[in-house]
Order: sequence, then structure tokens, then C-alpha cells
Amino acid sequence: MPETKQYFVAVVGGAVAGSVAAEILADHGINVAVIEQNNRPYGKIEDGLPRWHAEQRKLEYGRIDARMKKPGVSFIPNTKLGRDVEFKDLCDNWGFSAVILANGAWRDRNLGLPGADQFIGSGLIYQNPFIYWFNHKNEATYSGPQYSAPDGALVVGGGLASIDVCKILQIENYQKALKARGIEVSLHDLERGGIPATCKKHGIEPEELGIKGCLMIYRRREQDMPLAQPPDNATPEQVAKTEGIRQKMLNLARSKYLFRVQDQRMPTGLIVENGKLVGLKVVETRVAGRSAEPVPGSEHELRASLVVSSIGSVPEMIPGVTMKGEYYTFKDDNLPQYTGCEHVFGVGNVVTGKGNINASLAHSREVTNRLMESYMGVGESASQGVRSDGASLMAAAEARGAAQANAVKDCIAALPALSDAEVSAIQQRIRSAQERVGHTADYDSWIQRNIPVDLE
Repeated sequence: MPETKQYFVAVVGGAVAGSVAAEILADHGINVAVIEQNNRPYGKIEDGLPRWHAEQRKLEYGRIDARMKKPGVSFIPNTKLGRDVEFKDLCDNWGFSAVILANGAWRDRNLGLPGADQFIGSGLIYQNPFIYWFNHKNEATYSGPQYSAPDGALVVGGGLASIDVCKILQIENYQKALKARGIEVSLHDLERGGIPATCKKHGIEPEELGIKGCLMIYRRREQDMPLAQPPDNATPEQVAKTEGIRQKMLNLARSKYLFRVQDQRMPTGLIVENGKLVGLKVVETRVAGRSAEPVPGSEHELRASLVVSSIGSVPEMIPGVTMKGEYYTFKDDNLPQYTGCEHVFGVGNVVTGKGNINASLAHSREVTNRLMESYMGVGESASQGVRSDGASLMAAAEARGAAQANAVKDCIAALPALSDAEVSAIQQRIRSAQERVGHTADYDSWIQRNIPVDLE
């Protein structure tokens, strides 16, 4: 019998896309080393999906854990590309057949106003650190930045993540106001039941609590918010139907959590007083197709105790990784191959372009649209007490990652095989990297050691 060819692949990032890629490769007899920047491989499921999704998070954790325990998969935690391992060193010297970048999109897209970032922590915060704080602030071991959620905050955005930010602000403020009246309600009471229903349950009208509520501004129309997507090559009727779904979803969320929305508003400048950001200068817009143009003479000010920028996430800048604009340079939609090295690929959110892996997106679009409403807890099924299916919450990301990973797998099979000595050398480097961070036992033992103590 011919000798089985040996390959060894490094996957940078262990969350949805990375774990799916690792599983597909391992199932085809390819050794995999998953290099994860955090102690646990759950990525934005843990740090970016608000913690009221408790059951969904547990289910997704289990799915990732099962992939990480596949035969042939090695887990290297607490190891960040560009900090603990240089990109060029990983690609050129570790001996891997290929490197897959699956490290997601953790960097907030810049607010786009000159000088704004000097007020981070002084009136301005970005979405990713804000949600990270919200998810971890009750853990005994949390030592990160402390933020507040003041009433009347201004949220710049318009997508699902922006609605998450609004929900956090509203829930934090109503929970505090009710507590001041001697009424203890949990985060989950307010999220599941909604603010008006929870207040009514305790004999209070929301207006009695004197909460102004946060304000979300969006540069286009409410029905343009990216809360649901039409099918490819949509007819005018399908576009109109999607716009109606978006509007319905926004209205349900707004009525359940009592945040305010102003559409067709574009930030143009900062309002600064005594060295602190206290609001934004904005202009109304005129929307035509995909464009939103400022309306002359409509400039005005929106003052706020906090500005939260929630206009999207992009990959982090890594020393040695070339970028085009906000994204790494990949040269093929169907096989996302890094332009600087023929054996480096991308899966998941590090890859950009119009509909990466179109077949995957088309396959998952229906699932995605069904999940959008239940994700926010405002859809018809949610209003009837039915929660979303946690096992399929990340179905679209899994489908996209699987399609990309399969394309990479086929490419790896055409690369030169590794010798026993080369495989042994890689395994030794993996063991050294694991020992450096104290991971000297099995995967389950490591995860158990690193479960944070959640005080909620």
C-alpha cells in the first residue's frame, strides 16, 4: 500500500470559522495546530455575543470543544499572532504545510471623525470593548477597563451589534432605576420579558422611572439597516419584502427595549468641552440607492453623556501581514489565498469581498434571516416564548467557514508532503508553545482550569 501523505496545518483562531476548518482538516487525516490568542477558543461567542444568550453560548461552546478534541488537533492557547509568534516565523520556520488565518474581526472600524480617538475613555467608546466589558465585568478575575452605561448615550451604527449596544444601555439603566425603588430584576428578566412588560409586572410604568433612553443614529433609512438580507439578484418585490422585515424587526426591538432611533443622520464633527467628548455634530442625509448625501443647512448638534461607535468590525493589524484598506490581502473569493505567501489562506471574517463563497452564502441565507429575529429576542417566535436554536445560531458563519476550509483542504492536498522528521519537529514546537503557557495536560483539563467565575 502507498504510504499515507502527511500534512500539518496551523489555524490561527479557534472560534467558529477556525474550529470548523480544524475539524474538516482533521477529518481528512491532516494534523492541525490551533493557535488561539485567548485562554479559551470561543472568540466572539464569549466576548462579543451579549451574555443574555447564555444557553446559546453554552451550546456553541460545546460544538467548538468537540471540534478541538478531534484526533489530530492540537490546541495552543494564550498565544497571539504578532505578539507571541511572529507571522513570518510561523509561515517560514515552523514547518507547517499551510497556515490558515481565522482570527476574526476584532478591531472596530474607525468612527471617521478626525481627532475622535483621542477621546476614547473620555466620552467615546467603541463597540467591541464595550460588549467585552459587559460580558466579563461580573467575573471575579476581570481586570480590564471599567465602563459605565449612562442614560442618554448616543450610539452610531445601525446593525445587529448596534441594537445589542442599545439593549445593554437600556437594560443597565432600567435595572439600576428599578433597584433604586427596591425592585430587584435580573438581566434575563429585562431581556426576555422586555422593559415595559417587566415594569408592568412590578406595578410601574416605564415613564415613571425618568429614563431618557439611548439614541441610535443611522446614516441611511430605517428600512436600509442591515438586519436581514434579500436573496441574490432580488426582484423589486423581494427587496421591498426585506425592507419590511427590517422595519418590523427594528420596531419590535425599539418597543421592547425603549431606545430611540433617528435615521438619515451622519456625524460630521465632535462637540468637546473641558477636554471631554460631549456629543456629535450631525447632518441630515438624502438617501438615493446605496448613497447617503448630506443635506445642506441641516447641521445640528446631538449632545450625549457617552458616544458609542458601532459601525462594524475589521481584522486586527498584525505586524508582517499586508493589508488593503481595512482587510488582509486575499486574491480569490473561492480560495481565499493570501497574496504574500502561496501557502497562507483565510477563512471567516478575516476574508472580505462581495459574498465570499457565494454558494455558501446562498445556502445559509435562509437560515441567517430566520435567526436574525430570534437572535435579538424580538421576533414572533421569541414573543411567544420560543428562544432561538442555539445549535444553529452560528449556522451562517459555519457554512461560510466550511466552504472556505474545503477549498483550502483541496489545495493542501497538492502541496509537498512532510516527512516523519518534519512532523516530529512541528510537534515539538507545539509542545514548547503549550508548555510556555502552562497547557501540559489534555484539552478538557485546560478548559476546566480556565472557566471564569461569573458572579451573576
